[in-house]
Amino acid sequence: MSPAAPDRSHDKKAPVFEARGLKKEYDDGQVQALRGVDFQIFGGEFVAITGPSGCGKTTLLQLLGALDQPSAGTLTYRGTSLAVMPDLAAYRAREIGFIFQAFHLLPTFTAEENVQMPMFETGRPISERRERAATLLKSVGLEHRLRHFPSKLSGGERQRVAIARSLANGPGVLLADEPTGNLDSENAHAILDLLSRLHEEQAMTLVLVTHDMTVARRASRAIQMHDGRVVFDGDPAQLPTISAI
Repeated sequence: MSPAAPDRSHDKKAPVFEARGLKKEYDDGQVQALRGVDFQIFGGEFVAITGPSGCGKTTLLQLLGALDQPSAGTLTYRGTSLAVMPDLAAYRAREIGFIFQAFHLLPTFTAEENVQMPMFETGRPISERRERAATLLKSVGLEHRLRHFPSKLSGGERQRVAIARSLANGPGVLLADEPTGNLDSENAHAILDLLSRLHEEQAMTLVLVTHDMTVARRASRAIQMHDGRVVFDGDPAQLPTISAI
């Protein structure tokens, strides 16, 4: 069973994220990753950001997670601009859970120790860290793998550890960048099922980046990007193919 979910019913009354005219440029303006993006994401939504490689979807996810800063426009989290937020490290540690395609587990630490890593930011005592890590690993079906190192885990198991780690500090938002990209179809399906279950049980906002239309259609809402712009925002069942854009 997953850890008890906090009450996040208030999230649905106002946007968790709101972007207005969001732009991101690189190489002194030679590369335009985002070209004026507008959207809102509300609490409890499962939003897929999709589109071909190079369309700007990963750049957008990095801005949501404050791993990068926009070149222009505004991006707010619960009404506060990320540009003026005083402690972005605390924002990332306490408000956001990250899941990456490449897992990013530390190879010399066990599954239990990897899950504990984000908790060091909160100053939890070691006994509490261990107990929570064990509970989270149990919630993703890995209670029998606590003492295993990443090299002894399958790809699907490593991604489950990464998901457990993303939940360590009870974030209100999960940001997942191609979380099934390195997995076979069977494991990819299982990870999507797990993310969907955790999203519902924990009442979290889930924003998932994918180039796979099948994955995007698992979401409750899809934002499709092309050449740094939003070209579709709505029901995933109505997603157009890239050739139709």
